[in-house]
Amino acid sequence: MLLEDQRLLHEDLERLEEAIAERLLEDPKHIRDRLARDHQIGNFLSYIETQSVRLKKLYDDPDNERDREVRDLGTGDVWASFAREIDSLKDFHRRYPNEPVENLEKAYKKRTPEEQAQAIAQIETLFTGEEGFGRFFDLTMLHEQYLNLRGHQNARRVTYLQFLDQFDVFTPPQCNISREHKMSDPYFQYLKALQDYLEGFMRRTKPLENLDKMFATFDREFHEAWEEDEVPGWEKNGPKNTAAPQAEPEGEGIWCSACRKGFTKETVYEAHLSGKKHKKAVQAQENPGATHGAASKPQGAATSIERFKERAIAEREFRIKKLAAAMSTERSDTKVNVERKQGMTERERQQELESIFTDGQDATNGGPNDEDHDSDGEDKIYNPLKLPLAWDGKPIPFWLYKLHGLGVEFSCEICGNFVYMGRRAFDKHFNEPRHVYGLKCLGITNTTLFREITGIEEAVRLWNKMQKDKKKEKLSTDNVVQMEDTEGNVMPEKIYRDLAAQGLL
Repeated sequence: MLLEDQRLLHEDLERLEEAIAERLLEDPKHIRDRLARDHQIGNFLSYIETQSVRLKKLYDDPDNERDREVRDLGTGDVWASFAREIDSLKDFHRRYPNEPVENLEKAYKKRTPEEQAQAIAQIETLFTGEEGFGRFFDLTMLHEQYLNLRGHQNARRVTYLQFLDQFDVFTPPQCNISREHKMSDPYFQYLKALQDYLEGFMRRTKPLENLDKMFATFDREFHEAWEEDEVPGWEKNGPKNTAAPQAEPEGEGIWCSACRKGFTKETVYEAHLSGKKHKKAVQAQENPGATHGAASKPQGAATSIERFKERAIAEREFRIKKLAAAMSTERSDTKVNVERKQGMTERERQQELESIFTDGQDATNGGPNDEDHDSDGEDKIYNPLKLPLAWDGKPIPFWLYKLHGLGVEFSCEICGNFVYMGRRAFDKHFNEPRHVYGLKCLGITNTTLFREITGIEEAVRLWNKMQKDKKKEKLSTDNVVQMEDTEGNVMPEKIYRDLAAQGLL
């Protein structure tokens, strides 16, 4: 029986590999079909791991049952072992008379249209309407949670677009939350919710990647940075208050070393000196050994607990930074999508949302004309104005085309007379590799000063002028200090030092 189990497992693994190869040859056009395929392949891979573990256990044979079975078949009484196997099979079918027989040939075949519709329905439940089947983030609830955090300076002014830019920034000046307020429970719950969302989003959109290995790498990098005290904003001896400069100034003006607190006004500082807290702090500073030894132990324990909480918060911030960097494409697409939707009416948003969920229904649940639809539906798109295609493969509205000025052509001679459609694409290309490489071919190294310049002659002329001005400025600074030798000859300091070094004076 063990030999038969091994043979069955080998056959199952081969069929799983064939099924995966068959799915990888497919090229679904709709994103939800691709997600359904990837999730199915991910399930196959998980099943391969499970079956491989079972097969390895059989080969290890810790109880020597397999060796005993092989000896019975080779050197023992063959007919007696055969009779035992027959009796065991009959006993099994007598106890489980309705047990179905698994057909491996049909187990991993392609899904029927009904099964494909069920799989797509499951994919639809994984994403919200704003996520667009994993193409965009949906951080609206987390944005609301972020705005309600205590200790946030000017939190109400942070729009959703600004939040998309800075949700992974935890150090000044972009982050205005002080280190004390970061130790609060609401902030910890916010970080936990943000981390869980980003990890869940990555697992839903990338089922074929080894995410556990990636997360383990993040943990290892954080552990090394924490041991070396290199986590930004969480250094052991760093300042407790990491608020932005525009926040209420603390630690400037008059400093109280006993209370470790700063005061901006002298009157407030004088009133503070007569307070009970200040007197106790001064007394504790002057007599550090006055407290009995029993109190020192809880204080050390409290410090270790506080450091443990800091590590937990810093670890979540570090993980969020890494996750955001790994999904930078989805992040940029989300910002573009939010900006685009801000120029749409509510009716247009609803129509677009309905089109996301209804697109491709004919291909999934269609009738006898499915083949004609598959062959002609995607290719024959009515677009007489030659409008650019949106993310769903359909032309964008004409009003949006006019709003962004996509009909205006901007050419750049530095990029090889490449034509950019629309002002937005033109402004964006100055930081792209094509334009930067063109400037470097002209010998221009400081590319940031050549924005809005597209002509080669103009760029070269400006660069030469900058080099000349730089040389003149250097010469003028060298000639500021004048030196006089013993004979009364006046000369710049540099020439005087050179002649003195050569002994010509």
